[in-house]
Amino acid sequence: MIGLLVLAQKDVALGLLEAVDHVLGQRPPALAAFPVRYDTPPDELGASLAQAIKAVDEGNGVLILADIYGATHINVACRLLARHRIELVTGLNLPMLIRVLNYRDLPLHELIGKALSGGMEGIVCATEFCLLDNADHEVR
Repeated sequence: MIGLLVLAQKDVALGLLEAVDHVLGQRPPALAAFPVRYDTPPDELGASLAQAIKAVDEGNGVLILADIYGATHINVACRLLARHRIELVTGLNLPMLIRVLNYRDLPLHELIGKALSGGMEGIVCATEFCLLDNADHEVR
């Protein structure tokens, strides 16, 4: 099973894991949050992040799902990447995370594709769907 690490601003990382607990009814194994505090120095952040990666690694690699590319914590994570061993996908959202949790037995390079498709397909302009469902209801 691929280890998963949610790397994001403190409340975002913890909130996403709470949402996973709610949606799935339990916390899946080898899944952890790495909640970032913005006052943590990069070198300290790197050492802690390396430990967090090791903690979720069950031998098949680790996929880091992170919030926003270019942030300091992402730049630190980039220094720890190793193709086919420790990979990083940014733009994290809940649909991406749920999709990845459902396909964790795939090889890491295939799981990355599931993360990307889950994230993109989870972004929907719901207006059309909602208007179709509520066509007979008028807003007053």
